[in-house]
Amino acid sequence: MCSICGIFDYEDGRPNDVTSMGGTMKHRGPDADGEYRCGHVAFQHNRLAVIDPTGGAQPMVVTYLGNEYSIVYNGEIYNAEEVRAELLRAGIRPRTSCDTELVLYCYILYGEESPLHLNGIFAFCVYDRTRDSLFFARDRLGVKPLYYAEYGGRFYFASEIKAILAGSGMPARLDEDGLFELLYLSPVTQVGSGILRGIREVKPGFCGSVTRRGLRQHAYWELTVREHRESRVETILHTRDLLLDAVRRQLVSDVPLCTFLSGGLDSSVITAVAAGIFRERGERLSTYSFEYEDNKAYAPTLFQPNRDDDFAAWLASELGTSHTVLTAPTATVAALLSEAALYRDMPGQSDIDSSLLYFCGEVKRRHTVALSGECADEIFGGYPWFYRHEMLGRDVFPWIHDSEGRASLFTPELTEKLRGTERLRAVCREAVAATPLPEDGEREEDRRARIATCLSVRYFMTNLLNRKDRMSMARGLEVRVPFADHRILEYVYNVPWSIKFEGGVEKALLRNAMRDYLPERILTRKKSPYPKTHNPRYLELVRQMLTERLARPESPLAPLLRRDRLEELLNGKEDITWFGQLMGRPQLIAWLIETDAWMSAYRVTLV
Repeated sequence: MCSICGIFDYEDGRPNDVTSMGGTMKHRGPDADGEYRCGHVAFQHNRLAVIDPTGGAQPMVVTYLGNEYSIVYNGEIYNAEEVRAELLRAGIRPRTSCDTELVLYCYILYGEESPLHLNGIFAFCVYDRTRDSLFFARDRLGVKPLYYAEYGGRFYFASEIKAILAGSGMPARLDEDGLFELLYLSPVTQVGSGILRGIREVKPGFCGSVTRRGLRQHAYWELTVREHRESRVETILHTRDLLLDAVRRQLVSDVPLCTFLSGGLDSSVITAVAAGIFRERGERLSTYSFEYEDNKAYAPTLFQPNRDDDFAAWLASELGTSHTVLTAPTATVAALLSEAALYRDMPGQSDIDSSLLYFCGEVKRRHTVALSGECADEIFGGYPWFYRHEMLGRDVFPWIHDSEGRASLFTPELTEKLRGTERLRAVCREAVAATPLPEDGEREEDRRARIATCLSVRYFMTNLLNRKDRMSMARGLEVRVPFADHRILEYVYNVPWSIKFEGGVEKALLRNAMRDYLPERILTRKKSPYPKTHNPRYLELVRQMLTERLARPESPLAPLLRRDRLEELLNGKEDITWFGQLMGRPQLIAWLIETDAWMSAYRVTLV
């Protein structure tokens, strides 16, 4: 994994800012860096070496049939052997064993259709010197980030927003659109949004090109409705085959690899398959689970019915992995809040982010690559809103529990013009309307499942993938997500809900598919999300931190807040949940800390 960035000057300017752009993202690629300059085009690359450490330097330049092509690429291609075979049949003999060269030659052969030939997670840009054109593409589910902006007669692109701001000199402006997203949607953002004015995100499954005539882009992949003709048993076997293949492909690495193991169904599936493959090689898989210091105040809830501790250690013993329990100190989780927001380029999920930032740093001490269980809930139907119809039937996204709660902390002068809840309902309606559905209709339960899947994949899952990418790459750790293989989503999307929710059990299809790989205790475990701290000291810490930050004369957030509502938040006793399954009162206070830190560091102004 790496960071990429570059500049295409629409005139004949010589861009010298690419070095400063890359300097802001050195954390994503601590092993090497490089630049490419050709007239009015410049690329920069920071490398985290995973495959072919000696032969994969970037930017990579090749000459083919007299034409020069250069690439900067971030990602991993999991069908590399198939792509290599295609190139050999075309008479191309790659010089390296890294997938960067394969992606570049794939573009040379197939042009704008090249992303369709790739199975993996990627964001890349290719400059065709002969045509004087820049081509870019992002993977189908948006696992790897790619942002862009047109400013001052130039096109800028980068893996992170901070690089575009550094290279372009763009001011960090938050207009009404961005403010709406910040107060009513975040940490989710609208598809394609960079939240700051003028900065956009290349949408998942999109590609495009930049020439002197300007920018154009289009979807090269979309989720589609297909008739499902396989029986229940065939469906289970087909799903298992896809999962086994996805995990097997993602275990390729020239550096130490591990898995995250919570003891929940999703991470256990990944770990069980990986452990078996390691045993066949005569190796022992390393696994990690996460816990918090003095987390004794935990109490079971609908969304978090049990803790991971016993399940993870027990399964690790059953599978014979080398298991490590990482415990996050409460003070460290609080201290890393601001840093986490800056790595994410916007306020995120407070301690859910900062704890992951800590854990990834600890994992990086011994490993460079990790496999994680993200995306299974969105694809297989693991969230309550898939089967609790009252949640999906609301007029806002089902993970937003209080649409006005966070915004009510801010002054009416700031929020009234946003028409936040009204706009939130409109965004949700548009998202529901964009769900691919059969033209001739289908059962209501299947229609609801498709809507829940699309909302979850396009919005909620994208947020979780952003979080995992930013926090892991901040520590130079590559995290792969086998469930995000687009073939799995394409197939499971069209499986009837009666098979996916068999017996009234969430993710029944996944459980049935992996029945031969997991003990019954894990196979039947109720979903429990990423853990959070329940230590009362954390609430005390963030209260104190926020109070001190807002007391500074230079605090950009303080003038925007209602003091009466802030006091209620800081001193309230009742539990609140305002987003997802984990975001309560301590997390909302911590989110305000992140917001103040972000606005200060990025010099965010409201327009």
